Amino acid sequence: MAETTPATSNRFPPQIPFIIGQEICERFSFYGMRNILMVFLMDYLLRNVNPDPAMREATAKSHFHLFMSGVYFFPLFGGYLADRFLGKYRVIFWLSLLYCVGQFCLALFVDNIYGFYTGLFLISLGSGGIKPCVSAMVGDQFTAEKKHLVKKVFAIFYWSINLGSFFASLFIPLALKKFGPAVAFGIPGALMLVATVIYWAGRNHYVMIPPTGQNPHSFLKVVLSALRNPKERTPGQGWLSAARKDHPQEAIEGVRAVFRINLLLMPTIPFFWMLFDQKASTWVVQAKAMDPQVGDFTFQASQMQFINPALVMILIPVLAAVVYPAFQKMGWELTPLRRMPLGLVIGALSYVVAGYYQVVIEGGTKLNIAWQILPYIVLTVAEILVSTTGLEFAYTQAPREMKSVVQSLWLLNSTLANVAVAIAASLNIFTGSAQFFFYAGLAALAGVGMALMARGYQVRDYYQEAAPIPVGERAAPDLAPKGA
Repeated sequence: MAETTPATSNRFPPQIPFIIGQEICERFSFYGMRNILMVFLMDYLLRNVNPDPAMREATAKSHFHLFMSGVYFFPLFGGYLADRFLGKYRVIFWLSLLYCVGQFCLALFVDNIYGFYTGLFLISLGSGGIKPCVSAMVGDQFTAEKKHLVKKVFAIFYWSINLGSFFASLFIPLALKKFGPAVAFGIPGALMLVATVIYWAGRNHYVMIPPTGQNPHSFLKVVLSALRNPKERTPGQGWLSAARKDHPQEAIEGVRAVFRINLLLMPTIPFFWMLFDQKASTWVVQAKAMDPQVGDFTFQASQMQFINPALVMILIPVLAAVVYPAFQKMGWELTPLRRMPLGLVIGALSYVVAGYYQVVIEGGTKLNIAWQILPYIVLTVAEILVSTTGLEFAYTQAPREMKSVVQSLWLLNSTLANVAVAIAASLNIFTGSAQFFFYAGLAALAGVGMALMARGYQVRDYYQEAAPIPVGERAAPDLAPKGA
């Protein structure tokens, strides 16, 4: 084995550019279609289905968030397949091809509601299925000796997501306006195909963690064993200690880690995603009621979303290089368990500002669309504190064999959030300014609750202890699915 030097230990593995390149193009593809979806549903697809603008808006918002809930539900499916049977590479590759089919369905069926919604389903399956695998695969490329680079690579990974999102948000709404929906949805389809090719090109360089197969000590089996054998519990060791009859201590500790992470995140983080994902629905509707003229440029309502990824690319390095070290020098380090509750409260503040704008609009004043920059800035700071931190936190706190599943459960928070918003929209519970203040209040309460729960959380980081064998240094794996 080659000797590790300070220079090599600080160098990213050569396969990282393939994953980052794939992520940039895939995120362009996803955000390109997602950011125009609300406008397309309201102004094109549902126009003949429901002539009432208010009801059409409620239906479009409900359908939009149901689609988003699918995007964040299918990570459970992808993570399970990757961890247990196929491995991350094959799940990412084959679901990416399905993802491409879904994107091209949108371009081909812009006048057919059934064909279009079929495309949305395939995108939710493909995009959702690869989500936990890509982020976990990034972490898999690093061993314990390079664990100091994990924080940096996740920051770069999140930066690359926003690079793709930025260009998609800026240009695809213009494509919809100038060239129509077929072209506007076709461009993201082409970028998804490019993403798949880039990922395939790096196949001989990736470190691949083999799937475990049918795991006799899986999460569910350990839990069921503990529930079946309550008399086997060890006093003071918790209810999971009853599973020792059938499972090793390492498996029990892995299950404890999953519960420990999600008992902190699941009751609180969905309230942030309720805020964040509505920037592509509720905030777009608000922008449609504003004056779009800024100087010589006329903004599309959905185009304002470019502000978020642009700010993320600027603020991530500023926070990482300036703000976090400054707090550390002052003796109050912004740890992940401090950043996330703070981010929830700041996210609530963005909705207070946007809600005030809505009150003004409802009073008959037509605000300029540029006013949306302020709540976007506040929401973006909240996003970095919650989402970037949570992505890293969910990875490092999970045992090796459960990293993809825990990443899936992290993304499941968004499913819960979007289902709740979809139901609220379909029932028309809150409209106008009331909905902004309602969601702001929920997020603020969640931030306070998370801060209180975080006091009792015990941090434990998990990293690989040794380097897995790169695929190029062993027999090449059969990349076709079983039975193909």
